[in-house]
Amino acid sequence: MPTEVLAVLTAPDRDGPAASAPYRFADVAAPLVAAKDLGVTRGEGVFETLGVNAGRAQAVEAHLARMQRSAAMLELPEPDLSAWRETLFAVVERLPADREASVKLVYTRGAEGGDRPTGWAYGTTAPDHSAARTRGLAVTVLDRGLPHDITGTAPWLLQGAKTLSYAMNMAALREARRRDADDAVFVSSDDRLLEGPTSSLLLRFGDRLVTPSTSQGILPGTTQADAFRFARGEGLTTSYEVLHRSALEQADALWLLSSVRLAAPVRSVDGVERGVDAAFSGLLNAALLARRE
Repeated sequence: MPTEVLAVLTAPDRDGPAASAPYRFADVAAPLVAAKDLGVTRGEGVFETLGVNAGRAQAVEAHLARMQRSAAMLELPEPDLSAWRETLFAVVERLPADREASVKLVYTRGAEGGDRPTGWAYGTTAPDHSAARTRGLAVTVLDRGLPHDITGTAPWLLQGAKTLSYAMNMAALREARRRDADDAVFVSSDDRLLEGPTSSLLLRFGDRLVTPSTSQGILPGTTQADAFRFARGEGLTTSYEVLHRSALEQADALWLLSSVRLAAPVRSVDGVERGVDAAFSGLLNAALLARRE
């Protein structure tokens, strides 16, 4: 089976023209978007990345709902979720079922001067994340440069939307590597914990799991939501809170959560070693890998 699969949506929005099929498969190496596509030239688009295990896409409805919310924040045409869902499943069906994989859904405003959005689904086998899930990550703390309540005063900054404008996130990861770290955790300019460049932050205090509140303009994590469901089944309590940076030192354990890497424990913060809860990490990752659609 191929290790890469690409499907282009024929009508990615609800108001698009009727089509005989919602997608067509395309050559991964062939040109896909126009030079004037606003997703490329302006970052005018949204995306979602889903994990795939044992031939099953995970947290499908949560990802589609988040894409719909992000599209609304950018005032994109409303995506046709049934078309996206069918396309996603078609891509997953062509990927090897015996390997972990991922599918990225990309939805843009389309070519400048046009009136039709563009959309595609790209699937590929995933790298081996076992070391991150067991040994853990070294992270550094980076200032995002905005106060934690910025969404209330500047909604046009699109905090909390998963847009294609990811240059800052990638720059943060490069800065982390310059600091001999694997990843980063953002704090607001007033020292409140936020999220990672491509992940959600999870903290454990005794029998309580906490994640920074999405009221601070951070992305609601689909993997984090599933981690909370698992934790409650294990008898832990869960909550969304506004946390000071000092909570990183006070927590019993820390994780960065994302759709493909899943739960990666944090083994150090800015060079200070942290204890890794290997037992809980193993249980949590097993539960995340076993998720169904």
